[in-house]
Amino acid sequence: MYCNQINAIQFKNLEELTLALSPKFNCFAGHNGAGKTNLMDAVYYLSFCKSFTNPSDTQNIQFEKNFFLIQGQYKLNGQEDTIYCGVKKGQRKSFKRNKKEYERLSDHIGNYPLVLLSPADTQLILGGSEDRRKFIDGVISQYNNEYLHKLINYNKALQQRNALLKIFAEQKRFDPASLDIWDEHLIFNGNYIYNERKAFFDDFMPVFKDYYTFLSQGKEETQIVYESTLLEGNYEQQLLSSRNKDRVLQYTSVGIHKDDLIFKIHNEPVKKFGSQGQQKSFIIALKLAQFSFTRNIKGYNPILLFDDIFDKLDASRVRQLMQLVSKEDFGQVFVSDTHPERLEELFTDIDSECKIFIMEGGQVVETKILNERK
Repeated sequence: MYCNQINAIQFKNLEELTLALSPKFNCFAGHNGAGKTNLMDAVYYLSFCKSFTNPSDTQNIQFEKNFFLIQGQYKLNGQEDTIYCGVKKGQRKSFKRNKKEYERLSDHIGNYPLVLLSPADTQLILGGSEDRRKFIDGVISQYNNEYLHKLINYNKALQQRNALLKIFAEQKRFDPASLDIWDEHLIFNGNYIYNERKAFFDDFMPVFKDYYTFLSQGKEETQIVYESTLLEGNYEQQLLSSRNKDRVLQYTSVGIHKDDLIFKIHNEPVKKFGSQGQQKSFIIALKLAQFSFTRNIKGYNPILLFDDIFDKLDASRVRQLMQLVSKEDFGQVFVSDTHPERLEELFTDIDSECKIFIMEGGQVVETKILNERK
């Protein structure tokens, strides 16, 4: 699978842009604010129906304009597909596949899988448990649509249960029967999500370890520990046992919304004891494992986005990484960097077609093609 053309109109600082893309490497170079990350974000939008930098759709509309459009031409298993996203102020977001509107945006997730590596990924190590849960959910949702729907339903029920606990506190009353309704939703959806997450890690860990071994040249032992209150026993019983505590806290204290991942190197937390290089390698191994895991299930390659890659790694590690993803078992790759000459030097020695787009002010001012395939 790959995107062979992308169009963006009034998306952030991209006034009007149409690019023919390489099925292998596409590099965007320019100073900060040139639009390279915005272009990467446009590709991300077409896979996830949202931005990776700004969750507000209308805030991605160019200043003083009232809409944006993004459209991509994809080739998937020999079929040509057109994916369209349109956002207009005051109107519902329009998302279409081959001119057919999606009734639910969640039905699109996973059709055109994508793996993103960006500077924000440091939050996987340094951030809170929510960041790590988002990573799990992002991987599983791209191959299991039922998981995504149950996760949405779980979060809605959780929101309602927490709101009810606050009302009880404000009104100084308690109605167990009202909680029972939302507990049923949490149990039904939560047990499914827990079982899927647990099964996922059983299969994911060996893939992750292989990539980390490659990046560290076998010098370090890694571990990911999955933590969940559901590991402690029956979820229904946990909800009943924690009711008095939840009434005091005014929120639900047990469930899959409390799940976390503990990342370790040599049995010590990476967050506290890992060097900057180890933390970066850990994140890259996670993302490469996500790529391989998704590919094995979907049967075709996800798109890879590397945003500001040199900000995360030294030149030798970048070269090692690009050599790896240039192989035939990897597909289309997008890379952004502030230095075009650095990209040109890097990809001159890599035997894969590469297009380098030089950007200024939201426009492509120059295009170079290396190792062109006829």
